Formats: sequence, C-alpha cells, structure tokens
Amino acid sequence: MSRVVVFDETGGPEVLRIVDEPPGAPGPGEVRVRIEAFAVNRLDELTRSGRSPASVRLPRARLGCEGAGTVEVVGEGVSQFEAGDAVIVTAVPDMTAAGTYADHAVFPATRLIRAPEALSPTRAAALWVAYSTAYGALVEKAGMQPGDRVLITAASGTVGLAALQIARQVGAVPIAVTRHEAKRDALLAAGAAAVIATDTEDLVEAARRHTGGAGADIVIDSVMGPGLAQLAQAAKRFTGTLVTVGWLDPRPAPYPSAPVTTHRYMSFEHTLNPEAVRRIAAFLYAGLRTGALSPAVDRVFPLDAVADAHRYLAAGQESPGKIVVSTQAGA
Repeated sequence: MSRVVVFDETGGPEVLRIVDEPPGAPGPGEVRVRIEAFAVNRLDELTRSGRSPASVRLPRARLGCEGAGTVEVVGEGVSQFEAGDAVIVTAVPDMTAAGTYADHAVFPATRLIRAPEALSPTRAAALWVAYSTAYGALVEKAGMQPGDRVLITAASGTVGLAALQIARQVGAVPIAVTRHEAKRDALLAAGAAAVIATDTEDLVEAARRHTGGAGADIVIDSVMGPGLAQLAQAAKRFTGTLVTVGWLDPRPAPYPSAPVTTHRYMSFEHTLNPEAVRRIAAFLYAGLRTGALSPAVDRVFPLDAVADAHRYLAAGQESPGKIVVSTQAGA
C-alpha cells in the first residue's frame, strides 16, 4: 500500500489526513515514481484553504506540484527512463487528482527529468518550482541579458533566492528588495549586489540610486497587491520590464501606469512545453555543476507531520529555503 495525503474539505492544516491506497499502475507513456521527498509551496496552502482560483476535486483531494524520487515501474512505450532512475517531477497540471504528497505517484514520462547526482532527494525536491519559475520569468519571458539591473521582490523567499542566483549566473546585477532591514546582510551573502529594505528606505528612490538614476531593466515581483504600481515606477521608463510571478499580497493590484512592459508569468507556460523544459533543465544542470545554483532547504518534516509543515509555512519561516517533507523512515 501507499500512503497518500488527502483532504475532504477546504480549511486549515488540520483537514489534511493520511490514507492508504494501492500504488497506481502506469499506463502507456507513464511512469510510477516512489516519492522520496516533496516541497510545500504557497500554491498547496492556497489550494488546501480554498483560496486558490482553481477548482478542487473533493473529497479525497490531493496536494503537491513538485517532488523527487526513484522510478519504480515504467509503462509501455517509455524508453527514456528505467527502474532505479532518480528523477524530479517538473509539472503536475492537476495536483488535486495526482499530487506528489504520497509515497507513490504516476506521471507521464514527459513530466519528469533526471535528478542531478549531486543533489540529495530533499534538495532535489526543493529545486524545480522555484528555479524554473525564476528562470522562466527572467530568461524566457523578460529576456534577461548580462549587465541588466534586476529588481527582485520578496528576495528572501524561495523564488527570490533562485532569481538572485540565476541573475548572477547570467551576468546580470541582482538588486534584492525586502521589507526588513534585518535581512540585508543575509541577502548580500546570498548574492545580491545591493539590498533595498522598504522598512527604512523609499523603494523608487533607492532603485534609482542603485541603477545610476535609470531604473531597473527588469523587475520580478512575487508579491502583487497595491505596491505593484510603485514597482513599475522603479523600472526603466519605456524599455523596462515588469514580470509578476506570485500573489503573496491578496489585495487588489492596480494596473501600472508607468510606461513599462508588463507580463504575468505562470510556470506552466513553460513547464508543460517539453522543449522549454529541456532548456530549463540544461541551464539548471550547468548552474549546479559550477555551484552558481544551490537550492536551500529550511526544514524537513516526516510525512506523518505534513500538517505541521503547513502550519510552519503559515507562521512565516525565518530561515531561507524550502520546506520539505520526506517520506523516508527516520526523516
């Protein structure tokens, strides 16, 4: 049998429960993966609480849009993987039906990539969503180039930290934005060329100061909300690009009036495209080999404490990195 995390109604972490189900059998073109670790994301919290705009298949809805593990069984027609291969899940279009919060899950083979040998399962589980989102927004969508000044909001979050590293890898200049002056030194140590702490300085004035008065070439925003218009003012007029990748602030976000190009980026735009996935994976593998990229893990919970992992996320963790749940004994 396989342990699966499900919920029958939306609500707080307490709605999550673990049930036993037979592990699924892969069909043609599919692979069954023994999940060794999965990350807890804001999307999981939004879905569990009923605040996600996507429909939820109740009862016995599942969670989990990323994970890492080992191939157990391959279906007919699958030639790129075999039993024993370490893999990372790159996309789960309907996680409430087939999410990664489980001991086993079945996926199309096209939704998997090989896990880098240098990464443990817990670090591999922390890689894909944050880094593919940051890469897709900055490189695929905004066309980031060496020398670009890149303003990164929520820079101590997982996508923000990934964006710092990816900007450095490309040769751009990452400028971190945080609400807390106390995080300045940690963000500088994480690779930021400069840090703007909005509890002590004005965002637009500081952004102009750090870019020689021109404004940022690219702004990547995970927050949205009323501050979106101010972020647009911090971008370079006419040629700057503002790309939003999240919605940490649920309040309405006024459309920016500043003359900048704006994009709303959703990771499935590229992670459901096999050619884009190959580009992203090649970039990430190269960064991992050189040490330019290094996924951080904040805390690891065992599967039977998955509700505690959600409580920890909701409480607002202080340390950078992903919250990961391990299915392995002794985690």
